[in-house]
Amino acid sequence: MAHKQKASAKSAGPKSANATSKPKSKSNDRKDGPKTWSQRFSDLACATARYAGHPLAFLTATSLVIVWAITGPLFGFSDTWQLVINTSTTIVTFLMVFLIQHTQNRDTMAIQLKLSELIIAVQDAENKLATAEDLSEDELERLHEQYRTRAEATLDHLNQRREHLKRAS
Repeated sequence: MAHKQKASAKSAGPKSANATSKPKSKSNDRKDGPKTWSQRFSDLACATARYAGHPLAFLTATSLVIVWAITGPLFGFSDTWQLVINTSTTIVTFLMVFLIQHTQNRDTMAIQLKLSELIIAVQDAENKLATAEDLSEDELERLHEQYRTRAEATLDHLNQRREHLKRAS
């Protein structure tokens, strides 16, 4: 079936589904109009996470710490001088926790959606796994135990077949 899909995609030429579909908007197909607080926060969190993970952000932070250390003698290594770096790092850390958590939640949801799509697309897959993230902790533990048992049984079966093939040859 996959071969047929590839052939039809090739025969479609430049007017394939991808060529005729509407270009994706920058706002991920959000409704037109003013952005909600949640959308603005999401945009800010994603942009901040991208910047914070960039080497330039590390160099900027390192430069600020070096400048702070160099100014130590100018301020006589006073308590106020130390308080500046302590307060600054505490504020940045506090805010970054929320931004990182948001982007991690968003990325996890995207991965879950992609995995759900793959599970649903596979014919013999158990579709109940497509919504495994919605199960309770106890249900996940039971499901994990079932799959661990199945994996061990499969491994035992494969080992038996290997032994049988070794004896046959």
